[in-house]
Amino acid sequence: MLYIVGFGPGDVGGMTLAAREALNRSEVIVGYTAYVGLMRGLFPEKEYLATPMRGERERVLAALGLAAEGKTVSLISGGDCAVYGLAGLALELAPKGAEIELVPGVTAALSGGALLGAPLGHDFAAVSLSDLLTPWEKIEKRLDCAAAGDFVIVLYNPSSKKRADYLARACEVILRHRSPDTVCGIARNIGRDGEEARTLTLSELKAASVDMFTTVFVGSGETKMINGKMVTPRGYKNV
Repeated sequence: MLYIVGFGPGDVGGMTLAAREALNRSEVIVGYTAYVGLMRGLFPEKEYLATPMRGERERVLAALGLAAEGKTVSLISGGDCAVYGLAGLALELAPKGAEIELVPGVTAALSGGALLGAPLGHDFAAVSLSDLLTPWEKIEKRLDCAAAGDFVIVLYNPSSKKRADYLARACEVILRHRSPDTVCGIARNIGRDGEEARTLTLSELKAASVDMFTTVFVGSGETKMINGKMVTPRGYKNV
C-alpha cells in the first residue's frame, strides 16, 4: 500500500488527521531529505528513505518498489501532495493495479495566506518560478496573463542560488499591469522554526530577498491592508 501524503506546512498543528493516520499506519516514510528530517521528530519509530533535491523520480520509484514488496509506505510532500508535489509523477509511474491513496494537505498558499490575513478572498492564480521543468518563457506568459486578469498571484519557488533574480523578473512582468503600490506579502518557514510574515508594496517586493522556503503573495487591484492584515475583499458588503 502506498500513501501519497501532503503533510502541510511542517508542524503537527497544520497536518490533517488523515495525514497523521496514514503516516502512523506506514512502516516506511519516503521523501526529500529536508522533509524526512521534519518527520523524524514526529514519527521517530519509522523507517526512512530520503533523496536530495532533483531526486524525485528515484524517490517515487523507491516508494513504489517498497509498496510492491508488501510494505505500507508513505511518500511525503510538504503542503499538498498534488500541488507541486509528487502525486502526479507517482500516478504516472505506478504499475496497473497498484494500491495507492492520495492524502491531501494544506498547501502554502493557504497556510501562508492565513499568516498574512485573507489575501485569497477572491480569485487567485498560483505560479511556480522554478524553471527546472518549465521554461521561463512559459512562466512569464502565465504571469502576464494572471496579472492582466487581475488575479491575486501566489508565487511558489520564488528564488534559489541559481535563480536569484527571478522574483525581480516576475515583478517586472506583473508591473506591466499593476500599480507599484499594490499590496504584497511574504510568508517564510510556515509552521516551522523561524516562521515570519510581512507585507510590502510591489515595488518593494521587486528588491526583496527571498528563498525556496518563502511563498509570495501579489495582491489584485482590490487587495488592501485592513488593521495590519492583507485582505482581498469578496464584495459581501455590496450584496
